[in-house]
Amino acid sequence: MMLEDHAGDIVQKSRKAARVNAAVAAQSAGLSLEEYEVFESTGECSHRPNYEVLAPMLSLHPARLDAIANGWMPVAPDISQWRQLRQISTTLRGNAVNAYLVWDEITREAALFDTGWDAAPILAIINENGLDLNHVFLTHEHEDHVAGLTGIRDRFPKVRIHSSAATAPADQRNRSNDFIQLGNLRITLRATPGHSPDGVTYLVGNFPEDAPNAAFVGDALFAGSMGRGFESTELLRRSVREQILTLPEDTLICPGHGPFTTVGQEKAHNPFFG
Repeated sequence: MMLEDHAGDIVQKSRKAARVNAAVAAQSAGLSLEEYEVFESTGECSHRPNYEVLAPMLSLHPARLDAIANGWMPVAPDISQWRQLRQISTTLRGNAVNAYLVWDEITREAALFDTGWDAAPILAIINENGLDLNHVFLTHEHEDHVAGLTGIRDRFPKVRIHSSAATAPADQRNRSNDFIQLGNLRITLRATPGHSPDGVTYLVGNFPEDAPNAAFVGDALFAGSMGRGFESTELLRRSVREQILTLPEDTLICPGHGPFTTVGQEKAHNPFFG
């Protein structure tokens, strides 16, 4: 699975958040405006942009941005450590999004983190493993993360929905001190607004054989990047820095788009931080 964002995407997100004109950014990068616009669009450039000048102006780390431009990818975690965790990717109109299914190996109780575009592949895994879906945890309510919810509810009409959306019914709304037991697994939450006002990260712990915790972060954080700060880029940076990057370094990061990563890898390589 490729990174969600190439170097040009990262620069464009940061430039727009910083309200820097493209012509000014191009000059700082040592590129013509035409070259710079191609770079933002594709991540490709006929010669290396001057990241040492451009990146600090956009609150990015120059060497980390350069590494992504040169093909950095996170070291793929050994997912076999989390035997009862599945990533399900669905695509619509070129937009690939991840949902995640977790279950207790003894009780077969299951929880779903976001739904993606289509419930069908999720239901197939549930049927294949003889699971009982009790909970759906929504990281935020953007369409690509909740589009499959109707299909899930049709199959499991009593499933409990968890959301931080202000419009969610009172019995579905997250509270800051919530924790849910899923068999032996324990699910807690951390508010991570910025991409959206209802952004939340769910942390699952107590996996068998001492596998590290898993954090389901939605669009707050991607491998080598982060989501757009539709609400506030600075709020999103702070949310990630305080609520996600403070977790143990071996914590598995399960993002809404792109590949798995870990807290340690993002602390060392993500150009938005450091």
